[in-house]
Amino acid sequence: MFKLLNMKLLLAILATLAVLASAAIYQRHEAAKAEAAAERQKQYDDAFRKRVEEDKRKHSSAAGNESKTWNTYIP
Repeated sequence: MFKLLNMKLLLAILATLAVLASAAIYQRHEAAKAEAAAERQKQYDDAFRKRVEEDKRKHSSAAGNESKTWNTYIP
């Protein structure tokens, strides 16, 4: 009887350890996924910011050259 109780207790402890280990592995996996998603979002934000800056420069340069085109315009 004591041996059976000891075996059940051992199985319960092993099951608890298995649950804790799987929870730790799952948490590490989710953290890695969140980090990868944050890195992708940062790359997207950097590319978007760069595109906006290029567009801003492009539009600003067109406005700066407008006076030259009107000075040379002959109807």
